[in-house]
Amino acid sequence: MRLPTFPRQTTTDGANTERTPVMPRRDDATTASLPPVRSDTVTPPPAKPETFRPAPPPARSETERAKAVSDPVAIPPAPAPRARASFVATLGLVLSVAGALLVLSGPLLGYGIGVAAVALVLSLAGVFATRKRHVAGKTGAVIGLVLSLTAIVIGVLALAGQLWWLGTDTQTVTEFRTWLDTQFETRI
Repeated sequence: MRLPTFPRQTTTDGANTERTPVMPRRDDATTASLPPVRSDTVTPPPAKPETFRPAPPPARSETERAKAVSDPVAIPPAPAPRARASFVATLGLVLSVAGALLVLSGPLLGYGIGVAAVALVLSLAGVFATRKRHVAGKTGAVIGLVLSLTAIVIGVLALAGQLWWLGTDTQTVTEFRTWLDTQFETRI
């Protein structure tokens, strides 16, 4: 807080100087009409009741004080920022599952290979994106990478005619449904 300062005024004659008299205080009309208070009529405030004061801590020896000063104080670590999931890794995982399902469907085999190839690129980008600190999703990116590679390999083998049970002319879903019906026909 800054206190106001007033410059000293010097006079040439060292004698008494004229001073401006102080003006008496002007109260508002509400307090001006009150009678003055006499000092013998003022009652002192009531005494405070005795309150409980805690006992001072016991005196410590010099060795205890030195030990308390020399012991390191445990400072709790600052909370780490929350990890955020990599969008690219998650998208790669989702597209690899979609590509695998399209490859296994049979007639959509070609589209499944294309979706799995896009998923492979996104999963690779997801693996590289999760190298940064506080970016999660590396496991999902690796699963998407493996699943999309598997879908591409199975799709290429099916297109080459190496897999007898899978091709563009087979109706895998219809055959699976027929097989399920025959399995549960006698049980239900």
